[in-house]
Amino acid sequence: MEKLKRVLRLFLAMFKIGLFTFGGGYAMIAIIEREIVEKKQWINHDEFVDLIAIAESTPGPLAINSATYVGYKIAGVLGSVFATLGVVLPSFIIIFIISLFFDAFLAIEWVAYAFRGIQAAVAFLILNAGIKMLKKVKKSVFGIIMTSLTVLCFVTLSLLAVSFSSIFYILIGGVVGLTAYLITYIKTRKQKTIVQMGSDLNDEKEGE
Repeated sequence: MEKLKRVLRLFLAMFKIGLFTFGGGYAMIAIIEREIVEKKQWINHDEFVDLIAIAESTPGPLAINSATYVGYKIAGVLGSVFATLGVVLPSFIIIFIISLFFDAFLAIEWVAYAFRGIQAAVAFLILNAGIKMLKKVKKSVFGIIMTSLTVLCFVTLSLLAVSFSSIFYILIGGVVGLTAYLITYIKTRKQKTIVQMGSDLNDEKEGE
């Protein structure tokens, strides 16, 4: 019974997120964070940052991947199914209704102006979510360098009108991060080996 209540809460929370969010996955980040981290406290801020990184790096829309992960964490497979269904259902219903009279809908002048306003608001939501995540992520020299290089490459390539998929940013970032980890790991292992060899030599001398 308790699990069913959790599943229902998951469905309603994700349905609310899907219903009142415009602009796709990136625009949903701030609302998802407020709902599942600050209000429900299903995950903490550090886990949320990792969740966004994983959801963006794996196939599928960010919002759906996030909902699936949170649902599974809170209520297992059933929770992931209903959380995903909750975040998808509002968009499906709305788009289905609009598709019935799409041409007539776009021909309405006030609708066109409304969409222009929504586009501006979505840009702000994405920027706001990015700034909030940047503030909360753990600061390190490596992280600052990677962020600066990514922003520099993005701005430069955009100004030069060079097409460069965001997937490549993710893949390059992953490779660089893994390389940095392996280098650190190898150095740590070498230091431990040297320390161990020194300790063994001291033990041999003391034994003599």
